[in-house]
Order: sequence, then structure tokens, then C-alpha cells
Amino acid sequence: MQTLQEIHNRQRKGVFFLLALFVLGWGFTDYQTIFAGLILGSFFGLYNFWILVRRMKRFDDSVSKGKGGASIGTAMRFASGMAAAAIAISLPEHIDMVSTVIGLMIPYILLLADRIIFHKQYE
Repeated sequence: MQTLQEIHNRQRKGVFFLLALFVLGWGFTDYQTIFAGLILGSFFGLYNFWILVRRMKRFDDSVSKGKGGASIGTAMRFASGMAAAAIAISLPEHIDMVSTVIGLMIPYILLLADRIIFHKQYE
């Protein structure tokens, strides 16, 4: 069984690889606004994923010590998603809103794909 930290490290590497591709797309294509939105959304999505991992570790520690349940940071993740959307809305000539929302979901899509692959490998 993989630890949460191992999963997070693999996801972080995958998102950084995609970010590098998005930067190349932003620099060498005519779709700068779309790639800028993907970059912005991916950064905020990675931040949200990091918050989730950190809060899940705290939650696990508090439950294993028999203390009360801790929050898993839903409000923080929601607020950072709103911040990404606000940036995209305030700069529509530079950042595409739809691609920002797609970028926010990239870490979770990678996580789903990783879990499917992991499950298929160890069936």
C-alpha cells in the first residue's frame, strides 16, 4: 500500500511535467490565453491538492490519537479556487476562464488516472 506522501510526490511530478508542457504551449503557439489559464489553474489545483494532503495527514494524526476530528480544509480549497477564477475574470484578455477551471481539475484527474493504473497493476 502506498503512503499519502508517495502519492502526493508522484502527482506533484506529473503536474510539474504538464506545467512545463503548458509553458511551452504558451510560448510557442497562438493560444497564449488558453495555456495561461491552464497554467494558472494547474498552480492553484496543485496548491489545493497540497492543502488536501496536509489536512488529511493532520486528520489522520488527530483520529489516531483519539482526539476530536479536525477540518479537512474545504473552505481553503474553495477560496483558492475562487481566487484563480477571480484572476481569470479580471484579466480576460490574458487568461481564459474555461481553461483555468480545467487546470484546477488537472491534479485530481491525474490522481484518478494514477489510482486506476495502480489498481490494474496490482489486481
